[in-house]
Formats: sequence, structure tokens, C-alpha cells
Amino acid sequence: MSDHIYDVCVVGLGPTGATLANLLAQFDLSVLVLEREADIYPLPRAVHFDDETMRVFQAVGIADALAEKVLINPGMKFVSPESETVLSWPRPQQITSQGWHASYRLHQPDLEHLLRAQLGAYPMVDVKTQMLVQSIEDLGDRARIRAHPNGDAAARSFDARYVVGCDGANSITRRVIGSDVEDLGFTARWLVIDLLLHQPRPDLGDHSIQFCDPTRPMTYCRNPGPRRRWEITLHRSETEAQVTTPAWIWDKLARWIMPHEAEIERRAVYTFKSHLATTWRQGRLLLAGDAAHLTPPFMGQGMCMGIRDAANLAWKLAVAVSHPAPDRVLDSYQQERAPHARAYIKKAVELGAVINAINQGEEPAQMRSIAPKLGTSEFWCGADRHAGRPAPQPYLGARLDDMVGRRHIVLSRNAAHRTIPNGVWLGADSHPQIATTLDALDCHSVWIRPDHYVGATAASADALIAKLSDLAP
Repeated sequence: MSDHIYDVCVVGLGPTGATLANLLAQFDLSVLVLEREADIYPLPRAVHFDDETMRVFQAVGIADALAEKVLINPGMKFVSPESETVLSWPRPQQITSQGWHASYRLHQPDLEHLLRAQLGAYPMVDVKTQMLVQSIEDLGDRARIRAHPNGDAAARSFDARYVVGCDGANSITRRVIGSDVEDLGFTARWLVIDLLLHQPRPDLGDHSIQFCDPTRPMTYCRNPGPRRRWEITLHRSETEAQVTTPAWIWDKLARWIMPHEAEIERRAVYTFKSHLATTWRQGRLLLAGDAAHLTPPFMGQGMCMGIRDAANLAWKLAVAVSHPAPDRVLDSYQQERAPHARAYIKKAVELGAVINAINQGEEPAQMRSIAPKLGTSEFWCGADRHAGRPAPQPYLGARLDDMVGRRHIVLSRNAAHRTIPNGVWLGADSHPQIATTLDALDCHSVWIRPDHYVGATAASADALIAKLSDLAP
């Protein structure tokens, strides 16, 4: 065992873990990443993310490259057995206040390759693949992780100030923490089928479609390039061996596509769940991503929730590593993120119920995206109607986040007349677009945290900085 102590050990190198490791490196933290697989899983999994998530990928440094590989999503339609649209969820096609499009479709391996390549730019990040974590122990002043290299009988030990388990639904980190899991009421088995088209099929459409047939709800997704996905709910009597045969699959898809038109790239049975861990932090151990929450896929928010965890946690871990009393800032992580994740899971459960219970003959309804606030913590002003929500990202000759990096920001109508610790003050006198942003927020000044959430607004910059001094770690 080495005497070296990493600042943070990230367990798991999926999208959440890789994003977190990249963000931590931007705060000049030393990071160990332990991943049990040898390489990126090459087949489709997550297929959707939103503008807020793309803004985090912008912070990582991969957004422009990723934008070349994704498809802008026009929205979702809920269709009755009679092929009538009963609910529509259009997604804006213009750039949103986050600086990106509202909704994207992706091929997950494309994202993971970009995230891992970006990690290679940081000498303080040590990525070790084919490492199966056996145990994690909180020693008080550090945590110790024992991991077994695949093919090697000898386990290795690593020390880190903090460990973040981004290790999925069967998280060993969650097991060590001793967290229970709250079931929010949805469990269902679905077959997920990914096809590669042999020729273009524009008639299939670009919208995601929820086929709301109570006897067999199904979903269609238009993904980048030749990829198309169908998801099919399964009956209790149907076995995995039965439903994954080509004959069964093509029979269920015959309404839309024939075997000579595409090949099956992937088929997998999933049990969609609605779970929320009750404890996200115990001492030096924390959870993020699927280790902390599982959601049905109907909102397309599963991966997005994990990326939000990473953005929220990265700057707080940076504070904790250098702060003599880290509990105050780290406790805010679950306080803020768990209620936020709960809101998305509950909405996804509601949509799952809609798919199974369509009222015939009603006029088509229109759905809007939800924008829940963070859960209450002392690191944003709870009395402020904008605080706890994603902040706008104005274009000031460049995107705001690209100009200032991972720091606290004050946007104000007047020029800066004092410095902000670990932050930057930008005034509308130098950047007129800031006035438009402040008009939209109906305020004189706004504090934006490093995770791009509004901390507070105020009627003057001095009043805002006083709040920031009280609230910011």
C-alpha cells in the first residue's frame, strides 16, 4: 500500500463517475477512479439528456464535440390504441436560457469516449480499470478502499479523503454506508430493443412515441444515425428467454418494421424501478447517480439526474478538501439533491401511469417540462423565487461559463468595486447582455454558484454580496 492519499476516489466510470472526475480535476483535486470493466460498454444504453446536462458537459469541455454526435429531439407524443395523439410534450427547438437545446438524443458510447478522453488531459487523475472493489472503510481522517485487479489474486489498497460511489444500482458503496432504499411505487419489466436500420425510414418519425395500449404499452425512440429503439412492457408470464428471441421481437415490431429492414443491435430485459436512497452520505463516503436513485425512463432523466449530482457535489468536495469543517457543505448535497431527484422520479411514475390508463375521446393535452427547485439548504436563499433553480447562461461574446470557469459569479447592473473570494463579478456596463438576463430575473444582481444554480438575487450588488458572504462556504 502506498502512503499517497488521493483527495477523492470515484468508484465507477460511467457517465456520472467520469463527469464527476473531470469536474474534480478542474478544481485541482487529485482523483483516483476505480472501474471494474476493462473498456466502455459498446452498445446503446442511455439515449436522452437535456440542456442543463449539456451545460455540465460544456463545463467538462466536451459539449461542442458531443453536439456533432447527437440529435436534437423535437419532443414526445402519447398515442392511443386508435393512433390518436392524446398527450403531446413538444421540446423547444431554439436555444434555451441554458445556452443549449432543450432535449437531445444520444448514443451513450459516444458520450463515454469523450468523457474518458477528456480525463486523459489531467495528470492528477489516476484511472484504474478492471478493478473490482471489495471493501471500503472510513478510517476517520481518510477512507481506505481495497480492490481486486481482475486476473490478479492480490488485492490492492488505496487511501482517499473522500469516496464517491457512482457504482450503480447494486452499489457496494451504498451497502457500506448502510443506506436503505425507499420505493416510490413503480416496478415493471420492459424489453429494450435497439435496431440498426439498413436504409432510411423517415416515416418512423423523429418524435419519441409512447404507445398507450393498456394491454401492451410500448415506446419508440428516434436515436442518432441509423439507430432506433423500441421498449415493450412484458407480462408476468413472459420469460426473458422467450421475449429475447428474434421471432418474438419481430412479431411485436411488425406494425412498424420488418426483419429485412434492420438488424437487432441489442436486446435486454430491464426492471424499471423508482428508488431513492435514504442516506447519501456517511462520513467520508457519498453516493451519486444510480447508486443514489433509480427512475422509470419515461421522463428521460435517469442519466441527467446523475450528472446533476456530479455538478452539485464537485464544488462542495473541493471546499471540503481544504476546509477544516467540511460537514456543513457536504450535508447540503443530499439536502439539495434528494428532493430534486424525488420530483423527477414522481413525475416519471405519473407518466408511467398515463401510458397504462388513457381516457379515450379526450382532446389532446400538452405537457410541459418540470423545473423543480433544489431541496432546502443553507447554500441558497430559500425566500428567493429564482434561487435553487438553474441560472441563465448569457452569451457575452462567449458563453458565460466558458469565460469564468468553475467559480461563483455575481452578475450585476453596475461595475465591480470589490473582489469576490473564489469568484468573479461581471457588470452590465461592460457586458450589456447581462442587463437582459437581470431583466428576466427581475433583479439588480444575481449570485450563480459553481454548479450553475442561482444562490440568490438582490436589489443591489452590496446586498447580494452580503448574502453570498453569509451563504457561500
